[in-house]
Amino acid sequence: MKICCIALPSISPGKYNLKDSRLDQVDAITKSKKKTYIQVEVIPEEKILDADAILVDSDSRMDLVLRDLEFVETRLSRVSEEGEKSLLLKLKSSLEKEEFIAQMELSVEEKLVLSGYSVWTNKPVVLAAKDQQEDANGLLLRAVEEAGYVSFFTTGEKETRAWLIRKGVCAWEAAGAIHSDIQKGFIRAEIISFSDFIQHGGETVAKQAGKLRVEQKEYIMQDTDLANFRFNK
Repeated sequence: MKICCIALPSISPGKYNLKDSRLDQVDAITKSKKKTYIQVEVIPEEKILDADAILVDSDSRMDLVLRDLEFVETRLSRVSEEGEKSLLLKLKSSLEKEEFIAQMELSVEEKLVLSGYSVWTNKPVVLAAKDQQEDANGLLLRAVEEAGYVSFFTTGEKETRAWLIRKGVCAWEAAGAIHSDIQKGFIRAEIISFSDFIQHGGETVAKQAGKLRVEQKEYIMQDTDLANFRFNK
């Protein structure tokens, strides 16, 4: 996942492993040899169109709005097709109210047209207040969440690990986040919820208490699910 940070000198471009206290709790029980957090990439402003989310100083939010408004007004002056002109006028009205494009309700057709524009605020925008800006880990975790991502966990003797997936992803797709071979040979997913895992002190007792669920390909993964994927090798 890529996050663009604007007007936040405390977060420089590069890769960040994001600490998660929930993964720490799982690891404290399993005592794995290795613990691996999710990783995100912070990219510079000139690559903002590649970003999945934008993280910006709250005082600079209007800079994003004005930049998109300028783009929309320029485009409006050149467009003759009525459908596109209607969309641009709708965007202009929203931006003039200081609203981000991502907050607008648009049709599938309008979103398709919008995807061809070089606008910024159609991406999730996370505002960082002054007193939050030193907590890079917390801000980046917020950006991950608001961009529509969740984590599932795997744990064992060798490693306890968090895996980043989009919210709403099914078990079959989540298996592919680990390895394409697991996805290809998918048989089933064995799931223990995070709360059950912690409450029962780990996998063994959770299983004995009947908290392990066998799920098929179409199961929608939940944030912090503990997962074990069975597959044909």
